[in-house]
Order: sequence, then C-alpha cells, then structure tokens
Amino acid sequence: MTKREPIFNVPGGVLATLAVLIAVHVALSLLSPLEYEWWVLALAFIPARYAGFASQLPGGDTASITSLITHMTVHADIMHLGFNAAWLLAFGSVLCARLGSLRFLAFSIMGGLAGALLFLVFNPGLAAPVIGASGAISAMMGGVMRFLFNAIDRREGYLLREQPRSIPRMSLAQSLKDRRVVLASLVFVGVNLLAIVGFGKFGESGAIAWEAHIGGYVFGLFAFGAFDAATQNTAPPASEFD
Repeated sequence: MTKREPIFNVPGGVLATLAVLIAVHVALSLLSPLEYEWWVLALAFIPARYAGFASQLPGGDTASITSLITHMTVHADIMHLGFNAAWLLAFGSVLCARLGSLRFLAFSIMGGLAGALLFLVFNPGLAAPVIGASGAISAMMGGVMRFLFNAIDRREGYLLREQPRSIPRMSLAQSLKDRRVVLASLVFVGVNLLAIVGFGKFGESGAIAWEAHIGGYVFGLFAFGAFDAATQNTAPPASEFD
C-alpha cells in the first residue's frame, strides 16, 4: 500500500517556535509607540547592559539575564520575521525531526546565546539593541552541515525530509576536512561580513548583526554532536519509503 505523505512535514517543536515568534510580533504591534519602544528595548540584547548601564535601560538588571533569550523572540518588521521564519522552516524542520523537540529547543537557545555573546565580544558597551532569531537559526544551519553531505553522497537526500535520524553524522574532524562544509562555511561567513561595508538591511530596521550570525553558526557546527542522539547506523533502503 502506498504510504500517504503529509502536505506539511513540520515538527511540533518548529511550529511551537514559529507560533511564539508570531505571537510576540503581533503583541508588540498592538502597543502604542512608547510602549512598543520600551518593550523592544527591554527584550533586546544590549551590550551596554554589561558595561554598567543596565539600571538605566528598560528592563533594568533583570533584563541583563532575560534578554539573553528574549532578544530571539523579537523582530524589527514583518520582512525580518518572514525571512527568519522561512529559514526556520527549512533548516529547523530537519534538525527538530532529528534531535526531537526538547533537544532542538535547547540547541537553538544555546546557539542564539552563543551569537549574542560573540556580538558582545566585538561590541562591548554598545547601546544599540540586537533582536531576532537569526543567531539561533544560524546555529541550525551549522548543525545541519554535520550530516547534509552524507545524505547527498549516498544519494539519499530524501532522508532529510523522511528520516533525518538515519543519516550518519560527520565527526567534527571530518567536517573541518570536508571541502564542501568548509566552502559552505566560508560562503556563510563571507556573506555576513558584507554587512560591514553596508550590505544587509531589513528595511529601516538597521544592519545585520553579523557577529551573532557567525557565533551561532560556529556553535552549531562545533556543538551539534553534543545534542545529537541519533543512532549512527546504516540508512534504510529507499524501498521502505515507497
């Protein structure tokens, strides 16, 4: 009997994440301009908080802790949200199906945190807010690199959608020696570094926080193995999915 495939193959963890991002965006859009500004700044990651100015910024000292996570839920406009949502569905769905919802959420949060911390290293004391899930999504991209090309090499790309758990994972050493992973990583870094010379804007919302993207990606590439619980066995034959 032919196996019926769902029209949308999106794991619950990804749908829940997307729902939170949309809900926060809608809730903020319903506020008055002054309330909107206060809440965005309270939720945003602002390096100046860690340079002695936390009490002078919305959210106070509490936001020095909470904003490490809450900044990932806020987006500048619908274009920013839509862009991140598209990449979340593309990479997050594969990763969540492999890791499971809890590991996926932990991995994503840690990736976003790594991105924020690298931004802090490059911009100590900066008063500009950093918002968006891009650091977390960059970590997802880095994580997928650890098994993407194994599926392609085996001509089993369909497993990325059907059963990503069965794709063997590259070790970190193998990944760093694989020319395709290295090239993809260099392209990712290069595209983000273009932001330094003015490329990469979301309408009037400001420049891309390239440091957060690179920090998230590097975390995802290097730390994926610590979150991956998939059994490293031989992938099943294609006939199982006929």
